[in-house]
Amino acid sequence: MIRFYFHPTPNPLKVGLLLEELGLAYETIPVDTSKGEQHAPVFRAVNPNGKVPAIVDTEGPSGRAARVFDSTAILLYLAEKTGRLLGRPDDRTELLSWLLFIASGLGPFSGQAVHFQFAAPEGLEYARNRYRREAERHYRVLDDHMTGRNWIVGESFTIADISAWGWLDRAARVFKGEIDPLAAYPNLDRLFRSVEARPAVARARSIGTDHTFKTVNDEEAKRALFPSNFPQVLG
Repeated sequence: MIRFYFHPTPNPLKVGLLLEELGLAYETIPVDTSKGEQHAPVFRAVNPNGKVPAIVDTEGPSGRAARVFDSTAILLYLAEKTGRLLGRPDDRTELLSWLLFIASGLGPFSGQAVHFQFAAPEGLEYARNRYRREAERHYRVLDDHMTGRNWIVGESFTIADISAWGWLDRAARVFKGEIDPLAAYPNLDRLFRSVEARPAVARARSIGTDHTFKTVNDEEAKRALFPSNFPQVLG
C-alpha cells in the first residue's frame, strides 16, 4: 500500500495521475498547505522539506517501508518499481534530461510566475517580468522539442509527459491574462490534449475531492505557504 500525501496543486496531481495509470493501491492523506499542515512534525518525518507530494510505500525495497518526496523522485520511483512508463532502455538519457528540465526549469519558473503575478505585493514588476518571461522561454524550449513528436520521449507515453501535464494544466495562471494560454505553444497544446484524453486523468482529478481544503488566502495561509517571509513560523 502507498500512503499518498496530497494537496490539489500541480506536483501532487502528477503523482495522482501516475498512481491511476499504474493501477496501484494507495491511500490519500490530505495535507492542507494553506493551514500549515505541511509543517507539522508528523509530516516533516515524511518530507523534511515540508512540501507535497510525498509518499510512503509500505512495501518498499527489501520489504521495508520507504518514504519518497519530490514529485520527480516519486515519478521515477514508482515507474521503476513497476517497470512501466519509462520508454525503451535507449530512451533513458532523454527521459532523465526532460524530467529534470521540467523539475528544475519549467516547473519552478512557472510556480514563481504564478506567485509574483497573484501573491506578491505591488511594486515588483522586475520579478513579475523575469519569471513570466522565463516561464515563456521554458515552454518554448519544450514546444520546439515537440515539433513532429507525439510524446516528449521516444514513441510512447511516459512519466515525462505526466510531469509536463501537471504544469500545462495550470497554464492559465502561469500566463495570466491570456485567453488561450497554450495558443502560442501549439505542440504543447496538442500534448496536453493527448494526456487529457487518457481515462486515468478523470480519476486523478477526483483525488481529494471528498476533502474540503482551505481556499481563503488570509494571513494564516500566507504564513503557511510562504514561511521564509515569516521566519518565526519555523523558529
